Amino acid sequence: MTPAPPPDELRTERLVLRRWWSDDDRDRFAALNADPEVMRNMPALLSRAESDDMVDRIEACFAERGYGLWAVDGPDLGFVGFVGLWSAVFPAPFTPAVEVGWRLARASWGHGIAPEAARAALADGFARLGLHEVVSFTWEGNVASRRVMEKIGMVHDPADDFDHPNLAPDHRLRRHVLYRTRRR
Repeated sequence: MTPAPPPDELRTERLVLRRWWSDDDRDRFAALNADPEVMRNMPALLSRAESDDMVDRIEACFAERGYGLWAVDGPDLGFVGFVGLWSAVFPAPFTPAVEVGWRLARASWGHGIAPEAARAALADGFARLGLHEVVSFTWEGNVASRRVMEKIGMVHDPADDFDHPNLAPDHRLRRHVLYRTRRR
């Protein structure tokens, strides 16, 4: 089945979730991916080339699957990062799956941007794409992301927790928690 084409943007009361438009988006995204504090819950910082490649993959996902990671413009901040849907295809008991995820610049933390944008991405996924379930996961020590997952109504079952297969057995981020939400 061909996915419904994505809209150019989603809007919330304060935010615009949009496609990746400009070189300025790429510049700000590269800076975000090179920030050690933003990336502390990720396996590694991204180089400019890796960051640009990620934007290319995001846009390809929109074209191929009808969803992706939206560039997010925050109130009085402009581009603050991404929030959206992504395919989880690594080997795990719950995959393949669609996940909701986010990565935001430090200046936007603590303002409710991640939950607000994630709710919009989920609503689009359930309504336009007809998804029945969306997951989210992070390493067990990522308290901030876990809090966002709970704020958007996702449920954690410790029986679903897993060791991420793309990380070495001794990697500090290997143990992951899984949260789920279903269309209501």
